Amino acid sequence: MLAAYAARIDPDDPLAGLEVGEVAEPDLPNGWTTVSVRAAALNHHDLWSLRGVGLSADRLPMVLGADAAGVDEQGRDVVVYAVIGDASAGGGDETLDAKRTLLSELHPGTLAERVAVPRGNLVAKPAELSFAEAACLPTAWLTAYRMLVTRGGLRPGDRVLVQGAGGGVSTAAIVLGKALGATVYATSRDQGRRERAAQLGAQVFETGGRLPERVDIVIETVGAATFDHSLKCLRPGGRLVVSGATSGHVAMVDLRRVFFLQTSIVGSTMGTLTELKALLALCVDEGLRPLIDSEYALADARSAFDRLAGGEAFGKIVLTP
Repeated sequence: MLAAYAARIDPDDPLAGLEVGEVAEPDLPNGWTTVSVRAAALNHHDLWSLRGVGLSADRLPMVLGADAAGVDEQGRDVVVYAVIGDASAGGGDETLDAKRTLLSELHPGTLAERVAVPRGNLVAKPAELSFAEAACLPTAWLTAYRMLVTRGGLRPGDRVLVQGAGGGVSTAAIVLGKALGATVYATSRDQGRRERAAQLGAQVFETGGRLPERVDIVIETVGAATFDHSLKCLRPGGRLVVSGATSGHVAMVDLRRVFFLQTSIVGSTMGTLTELKALLALCVDEGLRPLIDSEYALADARSAFDRLAGGEAFGKIVLTP
């Protein structure tokens, strides 16, 4: 079958290890099933894998990708949940299982014509969502949902700052935050991205810009470049929720601001199967649709990765086998 996979690890030039070609059909461990992929979405996780983060050379070649929607062996339209973990080991939360992993780390991923997944990791695709739209939800949109609702404790009327408008998580956070009744502010260095974020309903500012008020929640995926600004934008008792660090993972923190203003700095990773089901229901009930930057054929995956690596995308990049 055709797939986009990591053939080599290169920390400095990740796309040097990307190959698109024929691979073996996925194995089926006990309790697993096969999904014929109709659409799959790219994530920065795929670039990190090509750099060797979370993926060692002894597991190569490895089919990339964590997001997909398709048709299962019974002919049902499904969304693939990418976290392979034991909820009981995480106190009811599979993302807290110390041994959890994602598709494309230990098991072949979704950037292929077919993918093997545990049967329990399949969720019915709502008819209201296209395969491409549904494929955007299990990583970036689920991450944003968990950051806002579960880890951020968002309530209607809250004020939210989304740093670095443009990526999959940040665009999702803007759309979801508005739908959940929040006032949403967003920052970007790029004027075009600010304009597009404004079209999604955010009040926009240049990176590091002064907001008209302090916020209850900051959605932080940029990292070192914006972390100090994020802390300064919080009201006393506010929550800084972190799920990424694209600009660098080591940030200086003024601890006086943290303890004096009783600020919470909260980590967040992916989301649970239950949260994915809630997200799908929210999208249907509120008429929400993921923002798709572009779609490519699976055979043209290299062009899609070039766009992702170049930082040009606004929203999600989708591959269609």
